[in-house]
Amino acid sequence: MSELKNLTWPDAEIVNREVLIIPLGSIEQHGPHLPLDTDSVIAQAIARELHARNNTSGLAPLVAYGASGEHSDFPGTLSIGTAALTTVLTELVRDASRYWKAVLFVNGHGGNSEALNAALALANAESYLAAATGLRGDPTDTHAGYQETSLMLHLDPTRVHLERAEPGHTAPLAEILLTMQEKGVREISANGILGDPTQASRILGEQLFNKAVEQAITHYDALTSRF
Repeated sequence: MSELKNLTWPDAEIVNREVLIIPLGSIEQHGPHLPLDTDSVIAQAIARELHARNNTSGLAPLVAYGASGEHSDFPGTLSIGTAALTTVLTELVRDASRYWKAVLFVNGHGGNSEALNAALALANAESYLAAATGLRGDPTDTHAGYQETSLMLHLDPTRVHLERAEPGHTAPLAEILLTMQEKGVREISANGILGDPTQASRILGEQLFNKAVEQAITHYDALTSRF
């Protein structure tokens, strides 16, 4: 099936409509070496691969703006905040559910989690079928470090400025989360990095991508089992 954005409404009416996959990203700083849309690139790539493996799925356009207030002290970041994002995601589930049996969000940004969890709780309380999948990895490498840099080397290497990569703050997320939420990432890391991108590689990026896709397939199958 083609991506939803490429269909006419008569085309959309006759396709097999089970799960609508919606990639969710952000526009925010990713250190001096990665583009602002890194989370969006990763989420969209996982969503496209998941869609390609499931002919009963649909692929919605990317939700490009997320809750990125913790990065707002860095130029280029555009955040709509948790409250607005919760509303957007909730309304997407409600409207998509008129035509699709379920909705699966593919989330590329950890800062979207609060809004995503709130939207899913409300959607399921209203008897809609909705779930989410995303990235899981090293808790000492949570932003623009070796994991995201490796993924971008695999997915879009021409946009990675590896010569600018340098280590950032590498404490576990649990130790810095409160400070990050109250004062922002720049209070913790002057270069905006939480991790060490100098350890990145394309091979690792391919491995991380495949792992994320397999995780997405597991969530997809769990969702369809609820039909």
